[in-house]
Amino acid sequence: MTLYPKLILDALATVRYPGNGKNIVEAEMVADNMRIDGMKVSFSLIFEKPTDPFMKSVVKSAETAIHTYVSKEVEVTIATESRQAARPEPGKMLPQVKNVIAVSSGKGGVGKSTIAANLAVALSKLGYKVGLLDADIFGPSIPKMFQVEDARPYAETIDGRDLIVPIEKYGIKLLSIGFFVNPDQATLWRGGMASNALKQLVGDANWGELDYFILDTPPGTSDIHLTLLQTLAITGAVIVSTPQEVALADARKGINMYMNDKVNVPILGLVENMSWFTPAELPENKYYLFGKEGTKRLAEELHVPLLGQIPIVQSICENGDKGTPVALDENSVTGQAFMELAHSVVGQTEKRNAELAPTEIVKTHK
Repeated sequence: MTLYPKLILDALATVRYPGNGKNIVEAEMVADNMRIDGMKVSFSLIFEKPTDPFMKSVVKSAETAIHTYVSKEVEVTIATESRQAARPEPGKMLPQVKNVIAVSSGKGGVGKSTIAANLAVALSKLGYKVGLLDADIFGPSIPKMFQVEDARPYAETIDGRDLIVPIEKYGIKLLSIGFFVNPDQATLWRGGMASNALKQLVGDANWGELDYFILDTPPGTSDIHLTLLQTLAITGAVIVSTPQEVALADARKGINMYMNDKVNVPILGLVENMSWFTPAELPENKYYLFGKEGTKRLAEELHVPLLGQIPIVQSICENGDKGTPVALDENSVTGQAFMELAHSVVGQTEKRNAELAPTEIVKTHK
């Protein structure tokens, strides 16, 4: 039997690409590099993106079509190409981002997202270029906290790749899965789907140059945390807890995750949220609703800094719901607390980077 290109193309024309229903020849997915040597044939299939979900099945179908409509004796070699450049390898993502800070907590309900949002605002007010990623795939809250719930990010082509353009508010670049799903419906995804969505928000977005990239992580320890740890070079973690013992018990687990030998992400420090309640009519009074200085004692026990103590003030809740984080008003008591927190995070980050610098120089000279 003699093989020739039209015989192969006719067989491939029976294969349809699931994304648009066209056959792969009509869709111009068969590259112009077919090589035939006796009963051997090789060529490439061109996909739009290197992460095309149908890539493996289409390649398999193309091979099966040749064996079915030409001959089972044909030795088929199919390579794949993509019109868009590949996403950078893990560890090489966000090369223009100087510091990646994970804001984390061992449990929900301790105000982690409030801390992340106001920390981002405070850092921006200090003059830094800041990005904020809402990594809580199943409970995104950043769109509401910045009053951008109706925003719909678009994509633009940059260096051969279609990249999502983050929403900007108060000088901060924002992305959240909340921009892409119905806010009234639960996100019923398995871990793999959630992790892939998160990788897209990180690696397929145009974050540009940033001094600080804040990650608002979901509570607890989960697939999402592992994805972030495997995808990004995290500078350090900020752990949020209330002074309550039940919250501190879970905070220890979050700290252990980052300090694990296989993870080894530095703990920049702890933030005590809801430290005390001060009523507006009695500004000098402090009521310790969840215990007193529990997070401070945990920080001392673990020999890590206490980065800040944030009181319970009604305006924090009100401003969060209105989409105007309290850190925007640096003259308020809570605004000052978040500015102090931002200064502490900057100080610990610079200290950590200074400690790493000699090690990196030694590695370079080896």
